[in-house]
Amino acid sequence: MIAQLKKLVRNVYENTGIEVSVFSQEGKCLLGNADLRPPAGVDGILPDKAAGMTWFRTLGPEGYVCGIKGVGEVQKNYAFLLSDLIEGAAGRTANLPKGEGLRRILLGECAAADVRKFRARYSVPEGPCFVLAVEADGKLGDVITLLAQYAESGADCAVALAGKECAFLKFVQAESEYSSAADFASFLVRSLREELGVRAHIGVGGTAARFEEAALSYRQANMALRLGEQFGGHGGVYSYRSYVLVKMLEEIPTARLSEYFSALLEGESRALLQDEDMLVTAEHFLENNLNVSETSRELFMHRNTLMYRLDKIERMTGLNLRSFSDAVTFRLITILAKLV
Repeated sequence: MIAQLKKLVRNVYENTGIEVSVFSQEGKCLLGNADLRPPAGVDGILPDKAAGMTWFRTLGPEGYVCGIKGVGEVQKNYAFLLSDLIEGAAGRTANLPKGEGLRRILLGECAAADVRKFRARYSVPEGPCFVLAVEADGKLGDVITLLAQYAESGADCAVALAGKECAFLKFVQAESEYSSAADFASFLVRSLREELGVRAHIGVGGTAARFEEAALSYRQANMALRLGEQFGGHGGVYSYRSYVLVKMLEEIPTARLSEYFSALLEGESRALLQDEDMLVTAEHFLENNLNVSETSRELFMHRNTLMYRLDKIERMTGLNLRSFSDAVTFRLITILAKLV
């Protein structure tokens, strides 16, 4: 609803030159002049000569308080008109088809009242849920059709977003055959490849305690998808929890990150970052929990060759990747190298 409200207010200003400020019932400024303070008890249309404003309240659960600069018949007429337009926009949001309504909710374009209306209209259950952000190379319609086949409840739903991207809302089941959200995502990646011949990447959001928090889970899933592809994760599944550190580091100024990077990797040891074979070997070793046998099998590499490469990395950087603390430090170095 907020997105529709912004568009409506912008159109009003562009066509009439009238600036509209919108506030929540609690007086929080949602759009417009944040320095204004609407008076208490606005009901209907209220001319406020002292402030030089005309205030009005919209009907419906949200009950927005809106303000127009000026006091007079012109402002009063615009208040009537805008009140009807805003309420009409809220009604259109509430009556959207399920797929479009869910898309707007996940993208954060709906107010809390719209989410409640959607939940009541489509009997969305109580309980925890999570969202997967899916990017696939195949036809989006085919991808969504396949994803829908793996819904474990009537509330699970796949919805198109834009381009090659879609989202899958899934409610946590007490007796599910999948051990975790990431396990379910891995199953979907395999299914898309085997049944449609489609290469897919999936970001896994955190588990939301209730449906009203699904938009946050989607933002987390979308962030994990972006960072997973940027930082070269393997397997096509990127969990939000795995990239919280990266997200935190992104928010630090680049100059400070460069200082940390220089302290961790000095002089000739930086040549390692130009050796793609060594980096790929190290990344697989870290993702396989420092397991030599599993990494050798995954890379189709002889165990002795893997041990040679790990020893070479230690000679170049002073870090023994078979040691957990050194492995963490190396992981931090590779992240910083891409951020700076």
